[in-house]
Amino acid sequence: MIEVISKGTAVVTGASTGVGACYAEQLADRGYDVIMISRNRARMNTLASQLTDKTGRSFEVIQADLSLQADVQNVESLLRTDSSITMLVNNAGIGATALTANADAHQISQVIAVNLAALTRFTVAVAPAFAARGNGTIIQVASVASAHPECRSGMCEAIAAYVLAYSKSVHQDFADQGIRLQVVLPQSRYRRITDLTGYEVSTGPRSTATATEDMVRTALAGFDRGEFVSMASPRYC
Repeated sequence: MIEVISKGTAVVTGASTGVGACYAEQLADRGYDVIMISRNRARMNTLASQLTDKTGRSFEVIQADLSLQADVQNVESLLRTDSSITMLVNNAGIGATALTANADAHQISQVIAVNLAALTRFTVAVAPAFAARGNGTIIQVASVASAHPECRSGMCEAIAAYVLAYSKSVHQDFADQGIRLQVVLPQSRYRRITDLTGYEVSTGPRSTATATEDMVRTALAGFDRGEFVSMASPRYC
């Protein structure tokens, strides 16, 4: 195994599967230790064990439901106080596809809490800490969904638009303080996100696992080139 110089610790939300799991693996390959955050502890434990053996990096598992205030506050505290953290990947998401015309207020609140509020609160928590140290990276993962029929409710487009607009504002506020920021807008078929019950939403055939790995690799390559927005797809690049 080739020894890689440590780049600090990357926190990845929604890290138990799909895009988040790919970020955990590829960031470890790049020299980061990883803190994985998700509701599914068992899946994270299995993945962490495999990736520790594969990469030689340190993996920590934190079980958190980001629709719950107490769990969000615990993650916020970690981001504010752990000086080893040099990167945040805001990837966690509940499938907005579940919001049909019959969705109730509780369902809507859960999607907003995880997809928008948690992302915003974690960014607010970590950005000043990065600025105080003069370096840090924030990667916001949303989606490109306007062409996909499963997002007829408009929530996917609205979430992506918010993440992009909010991230532009953060980028303007902190660009001269050593913080790098990237917004990743993959097509929905690359994402494996959970529905309101915690089960995965199927966004494509099993073979898309390889496509997801390639998408994350493309996004990170774009980050290396200084891209602020990565469509992370050959169709759009």
